[in-house]
Amino acid sequence: MPSKQSAAVRRRWEASRLAMVQPGFDAPDDESWGDLTAEPRAVDYLESEAGGLPAMWAVPKRASTDRVLMCIHGGGFQGGSIYTHRKMFGHLAKAAGTRALLVSYRLLPEGVFPAPEDDVTNAYRWLLDQGISADRIAFAGDSVGGWLAVTVQLRARELGLPLPAAALLMSPCVDMETTGRSYETNRDSDPFFKRDVVRGIIRGFLGEDTDARDPRANPLYADLSGLGPLYIQAGGDETLADDARLLYEHAAKAGVDARLDIVPDMLHTFQMAAGRAPEADDAIRELAGWVRPRLGL
Repeated sequence: MPSKQSAAVRRRWEASRLAMVQPGFDAPDDESWGDLTAEPRAVDYLESEAGGLPAMWAVPKRASTDRVLMCIHGGGFQGGSIYTHRKMFGHLAKAAGTRALLVSYRLLPEGVFPAPEDDVTNAYRWLLDQGISADRIAFAGDSVGGWLAVTVQLRARELGLPLPAAALLMSPCVDMETTGRSYETNRDSDPFFKRDVVRGIIRGFLGEDTDARDPRANPLYADLSGLGPLYIQAGGDETLADDARLLYEHAAKAGVDARLDIVPDMLHTFQMAAGRAPEADDAIRELAGWVRPRLGL
């Protein structure tokens, strides 16, 4: 039985759907997305730049200074920011006992494929140039930020950059063909992410010239061998649940150390309710507990 607090995530996705189908209904504004998350105590924020774009450090009290979570926000390549997600990633950094660097990337219409990947790769290179060893960096991303947390590793490997120690993926959107059965099995339980909606988002991002099976764009067709450990979480009620399952299976076949948790009754990026919903808090604790030893903490 889902908690009453987790219902706020469902209400937000329901409102987003109504704004698409009901004339005159105002969609939730982007900045209010962060209202789902409670303010984590004892975390400081410092605005910066990484790779030439805005970034933000989330620094918990008494956190390790030589380990970093590089955090990549979701938002369908159209929204989200270091500001909407700062509190959620602040909770994760606090639970892990390390700093987090929240990075930016270009959004649509400017940020068509592969611009976001270029931007986050530049941010990763910048972080390495600060003297932080790759084996003391973990990527973290939700939704399309989870996609970036995988594809940027593939780009880094191509460029000869060292790979991060691990990656934390929350409701990753990686199936660019939208083939998952969960689009049908969870059609009634997910109020927003219908197959046609996700296809429209992907089409707008990839454009006409990029095939949805291109390994550069679709991790399910990429060679994932050599990547560090992956921890993938998704909600049991979301239509993108099979994105998580398919990625887990593909990674495991490539020899990647992977873990998958599908949390019953939860929706897409339910971790945004951190500090309010027990399911989100439990998920954050699990992510943090898993990544700590992989960062040597």
